[in-house]
Amino acid sequence: MDKLYLKDVEIFANHGVFQEEKNLGQKFILSLELDVDLREAAVTGDLSKSIHYGELCHNIEREFQKESYDLIETATEKIAEYVLYNYNLVKGVKVLLKKPWAPIGRHLDSAAVEVYRKWHKVYISIGSNIGDKEENINQAIDKLKEFREIKVLKISSIIETEPWGYEEQDTFKNAAIEIETFLNPKELMTILLNIEKEMKRERIIKWGPRIIDLDIIFFDDYISSDEYVTIPHPRMEEREFVLEPLNEIAPNFIHPLNNKRVFKMLEEIKNK
Repeated sequence: MDKLYLKDVEIFANHGVFQEEKNLGQKFILSLELDVDLREAAVTGDLSKSIHYGELCHNIEREFQKESYDLIETATEKIAEYVLYNYNLVKGVKVLLKKPWAPIGRHLDSAAVEVYRKWHKVYISIGSNIGDKEENINQAIDKLKEFREIKVLKISSIIETEPWGYEEQDTFKNAAIEIETFLNPKELMTILLNIEKEMKRERIIKWGPRIIDLDIIFFDDYISSDEYVTIPHPRMEEREFVLEPLNEIAPNFIHPLNNKRVFKMLEEIKNK
């Protein structure tokens, strides 16, 4: 990915834990590194295909001065979010914030915080076998759309499937969606669990009946064995009800552990 830089932009603002910092203000030095495809702009000379860095510089200054934060960590996070929300061409942003007048009673060049945030591509499996199953799936998707940090990009068809793991229950309706988010996996999983809770999901029988089931299948090519969120989703390659709708919206996505595309994993299940 190409890079666009704004380096050492001096901004006077009123961030800080101490009241004197808020009252008097101080100098901050802000640098941005943007992940953006510059090829089309370079070839065509069309500024709309790039980032107008003069405009960006003035916009981040206004955003940086809009509120007063105790921590430079918060101020840095807000600038990263602002860029991702307002500049669609930007896929990721690194923000370095220096505080050269940090009141610590010692000589130093600066105290600083650096964060990197990007839009992650995520695939989520959705299932329901209680009540109005299709309405439950659509309701869960609508709830996800309410979060500014999440963009719902693709939605598969809803299919009907037989229960898996515990067969003494009604058939399921299943779907898959593709989203973009700059949340990390744990933050996203917390949102999914909260939506399940809002929709009154009860966990009584393993693989048993559920009004809604939301699972992270892939999160970029991220691999995690964390108990709270295991990625890729365990045993997804054995579950046709996951792969069928996923194949509709992402047939060529490659499983980061077995290096097989979604369509290939689905073919292998169907040919058993």
